[in-house]
Amino acid sequence: MTEAQFTAQMSMRQGRWRLYVALLNTTDSWPEYPFGTTMPTLTERAEALNVLGFEPVPGAVWEWTEDSETHDDPASAVVLIAAIRLHAVRERVGR
Repeated sequence: MTEAQFTAQMSMRQGRWRLYVALLNTTDSWPEYPFGTTMPTLTERAEALNVLGFEPVPGAVWEWTEDSETHDDPASAVVLIAAIRLHAVRERVGR
């Protein structure tokens, strides 16, 4: 049996960072971990994933992308999103 794999993402909303795990093909709420106003370190992100019942797959790296608050508006505020690509986060063993 293969392990289920997911994507973890982190973004800032209303001045606070949050990490969440995308659960596709379900109506379940996505597990989410709130942080403060300072960008979480790699260790803090791993600890948050652990609290949510997940862990990074060995070798996984966070990748950053830039988006805009209002699409098609070049004057819109920038939104940064960090993600561990698909198949880079898995349910923690023994959960």
